[in-house]
Amino acid sequence: MAGKMIDMERYARRAHFEYFKTLAFPYVGVTVDTDVTELAAFCKARGYSFYLMFLHAAALAADQIPELRQRIHHGGIIEYEVCPTSHVELLENGTYCYCTLHHHMELENYIRSAEDARERCRRNSTIEEDEDVESMYFISSLPWIHYSAVIQPVAGGEESNPRITWGKYEKDSQGRLMLPVTLLVHHALADGVHIAAFYRNLENQIRQLIVPDLIQ
Repeated sequence: MAGKMIDMERYARRAHFEYFKTLAFPYVGVTVDTDVTELAAFCKARGYSFYLMFLHAAALAADQIPELRQRIHHGGIIEYEVCPTSHVELLENGTYCYCTLHHHMELENYIRSAEDARERCRRNSTIEEDEDVESMYFISSLPWIHYSAVIQPVAGGEESNPRITWGKYEKDSQGRLMLPVTLLVHHALADGVHIAAFYRNLENQIRQLIVPDLIQ
C-alpha cells in the first residue's frame, strides 16, 4: 500500500513519540458501548450481514483519522493512504483464519466482494496474511458475550496496527441495542483525542449507511 514518511523534524508529537515507543507496553485501549439499534434493523431489512456492515463502518471511521493510518516504521512514522482490514473468520473446526477486505467502494459492491473473500478464506483456512500487514487494521470479534473490557495480544516493538474489536449486542434499559466496541492503539502515534474521534466518526458512519431508511 502507498504511504509517505512523516518529517520527524516537523512532527508535533515527536517528544511523545520518542517517549512512548520506549515503554514495554505502549498501547492504550478503550471500550465504548455503541448504539446499533437502527443498523441492526437496516441489516435485517436488507438481508445484509451485520458483521460486514459494522466492519465497513468501523474501517471508514478509522480512515478519517490520520493517526490511525500511521505506523512505526524503521524508527520513524509512515502514513498510509489506504488501510485494508484483516479480520478473523471463524471455521467449522473451532479455529479461525484471517481475511483481508478493501472497503473503499460502494456499499453493495463491498458486500459482494467481502462475501466472496470470506468464502475463499474459509476454503484456504490460513492465518498467513496475503498483503502488506503493516498497513492493515486488525479486526476481531467476540460475538458470544457482551463485554466491558478486553486485553488483546500484541507483538510489541514497532507493531502499531490499530486493533478494533466488538462483542455481542444487547438491549439496555431503554431497549436500545448496545454493542461493546474496543479500539487499541499505539500511544506513540495516537492519544485520547484520536480515540474519541474514532467513536464520533463511527456513530456518523453508521448514520450515513442507514440514512435512506431513516428518511423513509
